[in-house]
Amino acid sequence: MNKDRLWTKDFIVVSSINFFLTLIFYLLMVTIAVFAVDEYHASTSEAGLVTGIFIIGALIGRLFIGRLIASFSRRKILYTGLILFTITTSFYFFELGLGFLLANRLLHGITLGMASTATGTIVAQIIPASRKGEGIGYYSMSATLATAIGPFIGLYLSQHASFQTIFTFCVALGILSLLIAFSLTIPPFAGQPKHAAVKGFSLASFVEPRALPIAVITLAVAFCYSSVLSFINFYAMDIDLVSTASFFFIVYAAAVLVSRPFTGRLLDQKGANYVMYPAFVLFAAGLFLLSTASTSTVFLLSGVLIGLGFGNMQSATQAIAVKLTPPHRMGLATSTFFIFLDAGLGFGPYLLGFVIPVTGYSTLYVILGFAVILSIGLYYMLHGKKEHASPAEVQASL
Repeated sequence: MNKDRLWTKDFIVVSSINFFLTLIFYLLMVTIAVFAVDEYHASTSEAGLVTGIFIIGALIGRLFIGRLIASFSRRKILYTGLILFTITTSFYFFELGLGFLLANRLLHGITLGMASTATGTIVAQIIPASRKGEGIGYYSMSATLATAIGPFIGLYLSQHASFQTIFTFCVALGILSLLIAFSLTIPPFAGQPKHAAVKGFSLASFVEPRALPIAVITLAVAFCYSSVLSFINFYAMDIDLVSTASFFFIVYAAAVLVSRPFTGRLLDQKGANYVMYPAFVLFAAGLFLLSTASTSTVFLLSGVLIGLGFGNMQSATQAIAVKLTPPHRMGLATSTFFIFLDAGLGFGPYLLGFVIPVTGYSTLYVILGFAVILSIGLYYMLHGKKEHASPAEVQASL
């Protein structure tokens, strides 16, 4: 029926914006540390901070925008976020020292948090309720594609072009995102209380309590995945597979693209447990396999398993957070999900940077594989055992 249409113009537009924003994020994620070392002679820890502080900025942006988005115009928040995101992207052209670079990375992250929280909230409203899991799965695929294409383009440009070319490309994508945003039609919140969610400074003003349990799971698995995102190139250098490294995220994305339509429908029809438990096992298996990689085949096969695991967990946990939340608090639920995702991805590289000199990369991936296995029990306690409960029972347990 028409009310169940998923692939509308607005769904495609907001997914495209999400794709461009995420593409810029991941493109810079794999190149900015090298830029900091080459241009400012940053140490390894300083380069790691240049990488991670962006995600910390995104966390800050989501934390404050999430509590405002139910009461302020999502259109204005989206436009403001996209304009500031593009401006701060252009600031990479100004080589004013490592301190300026760190400050701009923080501001750049805050603007991404603003814009992506707005897009995540808007898409949750656009998707029909009966296809929420499937729709968020497809929406998340825009980010999944970007996680593959962004690092691939970034590594290619870093080898064949200047950093000025990289920054020019990112600014152009930011402008394109803003231009297509003007064609977006944003529906009103269904059943939104007047002046909602902006009064007071309670925990519920900044995060959605119903989304917290699944957000904690997101934090745990994102922390483990941050080891792949931030250190895969260094690990590839150690095992002499540098030429293969750029294709890791391509096979990761391909695995997600092939499986996501199936897992989205499975989540809607059977429940999250049918997606989450296999995904935990596949993610752990991918990390274990990565730790043993000595050939391109094994290295890339680990990327497939990690894509089937973490790639599907990322969309499933976001869908769970939205499904548990009333429509007028979808903005906070989306913000809560991404705050915990960003915290895992942002603080992970910094904290794991202290572990790597002791363990090395291979042993680190073994340890994190076991951490993912242990997270299965955490998921069961926080959400899995309540998956088949009635809404009233779930509400009573929160």
